[in-house]
Amino acid sequence: MMNMKGKLTARVLCLAAAFLAAGCGSRDGLSPKNPVTLTMWHNYGGVLQETMSDLIDEFNASLGREKGVVISVTLVSASRELNEQLAKIAAGDPGAPKMPDLAVVYPAAAQVLAKAGLLAPLDPLFTEKELSAYLPRFVEEGRLPDGRLYVFPVAKSTEALFVNKVFFDRFAAASGVDIGSLATFEGLASAAREYYRWTDGLTPDVPGDGKTFFTADSWFNIALVGTAQLGGDFAGSGGLNTGAGEFKKIWEVSALPAIEGFYAVSDNYSSDLARTGEIVCSLGSTAGVLFYGDTVTYPDNTREKAEYLILPYPVFSNGAKVALQRGGGVIAAKSTPQKEAAAALFLKWLTAPDQNMRFVASTGYLPVTAEAFGKKMAAEIEAAENIALKRLMEAATRIYEDYDFVVPPNIDGIDDMTRSYETAVKEAMREGRRRAAAGEDAEDVSGELFSAFVRLWP
Repeated sequence: MMNMKGKLTARVLCLAAAFLAAGCGSRDGLSPKNPVTLTMWHNYGGVLQETMSDLIDEFNASLGREKGVVISVTLVSASRELNEQLAKIAAGDPGAPKMPDLAVVYPAAAQVLAKAGLLAPLDPLFTEKELSAYLPRFVEEGRLPDGRLYVFPVAKSTEALFVNKVFFDRFAAASGVDIGSLATFEGLASAAREYYRWTDGLTPDVPGDGKTFFTADSWFNIALVGTAQLGGDFAGSGGLNTGAGEFKKIWEVSALPAIEGFYAVSDNYSSDLARTGEIVCSLGSTAGVLFYGDTVTYPDNTREKAEYLILPYPVFSNGAKVALQRGGGVIAAKSTPQKEAAAALFLKWLTAPDQNMRFVASTGYLPVTAEAFGKKMAAEIEAAENIALKRLMEAATRIYEDYDFVVPPNIDGIDDMTRSYETAVKEAMREGRRRAAAGEDAEDVSGELFSAFVRLWP
């Protein structure tokens, strides 16, 4: 027969077990009797904002309610605005807002916060088995120079070539240029030259009015990816490597065609130029697929139907298949063990295959787990009714199967380097175009501007 002391011990153990089972004394401190609220900032707009809101509501009403975790979105804004506010927080600005518990940022912005000691490393909050469910390259992108994971993958994107099939077919029928030529940067430049000449010839009484064929949302990305394709490194802690031999080839397929009038140079997104018929094709983020639309509207307000082919990223004829990998992730503020555990709970739920596919479906973003990217992506492609999204997912799948990837390095100043390069190369392109249009030899002008350009980054 159990004595009084034994009964008391057993009762205490039973109560403790019940307490733990109810979540009241769990090791992570989460409990529906003592709920914790996490504030969140993100930059998702349009369909993604609606989907994120729906998912957060579902989490709060299900697992969040069960565990005592509430996600509250307190700011939705463009990445630049979010980064500015977070930079103020990192700098200890007296007018800075309170640090959110969760925020969607790129690794470069996360690096500033990590250096200020404001971020929680996420590795300890996940088991090795849990992390192994994610595509390794997506996880690695979120590791900062200290080797720890701070930016958790939620949705990723790459860049692809968007081609207005209606425009291209018309051009191809007249010129004989094949769509396969767009697989290389050299072929792209050659096709652009032929397009300019063909369109110029349509109005023989107006010489020099050929049309632009191509543009890029980011000329910096072409330099970063192109250099990697050719076996070099474009950006690093020492700055931009414009003095390497690879960069001369980058210039010849980006700046020179712009100087000759074959490429468009704009401060707007390529989708804006596509919708007004100013270009035939462009390099842009897969996440921007829906912005291209299905019509072209001309200056006189007449419209024409548009249909887009979506092709893998061009590769230099003697280069390796390398493409860009982008996409922000979620950071968690350094806080109490309870809040950090709550952040991990939400991230695990949000990126589980079913939720993750719901988040990225119909947007052009890509899921982050192997299961979602494999089986569920195939099912999504099969079921897709929007032809542009169907082609986008097919192209993205081919890219991730056939290509290696480069990401902007997680180093101090990378955002400034990107902006400075983008501004300087566009200025050179525009100056060169003015001079070439005025009668100077385009190749001579290009060579002069190239020499001046590389001196900007000694």
